[in-house]
Amino acid sequence: MDLSLLEKNIGYEFKDKELLKKALTHTSFANEHHIESNEKLEFLGDSILEFISSKYIYNNYGYLKEGEMTKVRADVVCENSLYKIALKHDFSDFLYLGKSQIMSGETKRPAILADSVEAVIAAIYFDSNLEQAEKFIVENLKDEISVASKNVGMKDYKTVLQEKLQIHGDVNIKYIILEEKGPDHDKTFVAQVSCNGRKLAVGEGKNKKSAEMDAARKAIQKL
Repeated sequence: MDLSLLEKNIGYEFKDKELLKKALTHTSFANEHHIESNEKLEFLGDSILEFISSKYIYNNYGYLKEGEMTKVRADVVCENSLYKIALKHDFSDFLYLGKSQIMSGETKRPAILADSVEAVIAAIYFDSNLEQAEKFIVENLKDEISVASKNVGMKDYKTVLQEKLQIHGDVNIKYIILEEKGPDHDKTFVAQVSCNGRKLAVGEGKNKKSAEMDAARKAIQKL
């Protein structure tokens, strides 16, 4: 496996190639070959990620309250954000997975890919320094943080809608993205919310979450 392609993708060249390999080694592969997996690197990478993202939010979004900073961090330091980073850099092409994972088609399982990103963060730290790890984190999360900071004060219309619809019992509330409009750097998402198969409203936003929130807000107005 040519890991230099991944190094090119993430913009960092490892001095210790074995360290990068370990960061990409899932427990299933490690157990089959009796080697160390990426679990401990993942553990450290998670802590580095939380610290660096907290530092970035503190330095660049000082107008936010402490609780809002916490919410922004929680929105971006999560499996979904890390999964998107892994997809962006084609991590799935470089993972060392056991035969069972490969046969079951889990090469792009979100949890596995998200964990590998955390492990690579720790590997960059060990291979160089915290500054290089910070560079990777900021470059890959700054846009997500920007979006989250703009939505942090938004009322949680999805929760309000759910409470209103479930007042007489459980219902099936579903959100789907109908359309993505505009260029990659300035997309607008169109979302639809339905209840028990009945369309309630359609909303728009600059990301999927805000589009769904807008749809929920419009549905509440109609109720």
